[in-house]
Amino acid sequence: MTTSTTPTLSPERAAQLRGISIATLSTALFKRGLRNAVVQGALPLNRRAARMVGLATTLRYIPAREDLDHLGVFADRENAQRKVVETIPPGHVLMIDSRGDASAASAGAILITRMLRRGAAGAVTDGGFRDTPELRELDFPVYCRQPAAPTNLTKHHAMDID
Repeated sequence: MTTSTTPTLSPERAAQLRGISIATLSTALFKRGLRNAVVQGALPLNRRAARMVGLATTLRYIPAREDLDHLGVFADRENAQRKVVETIPPGHVLMIDSRGDASAASAGAILITRMLRRGAAGAVTDGGFRDTPELRELDFPVYCRQPAAPTNLTKHHAMDID
């Protein structure tokens, strides 16, 4: 009989990881066969925020479709973007795959603040975030390629969690 276990990150291990550079971590992962473990081009919005360490919860976007992606989807509690914000475990980092497209937001201040209040450890996207002046003031690590004012629905369809 096999049992599955949920990965955990002890406070001691998290503290150790906070003291190691991303360059060192990426080399250690490379030695273990993980060649693409770093989101290229993502920069911190709030350089005063603590270093981000946590297990990853992921959200994947695919290209938006005008017939599916309209403002009404935000009312759907099963919408993947809304659901991941409401279910991310405390201490996890939300990693958003926006296909490298920063021309529309991956999320904004309302969702990021909600994750902060729920105990998440940070958020990273290979796309953009909106409301960057507000995000720069949060004591919460947030990384993106660039600011993006348009809502995610103009370019992204929230598809998969983890």
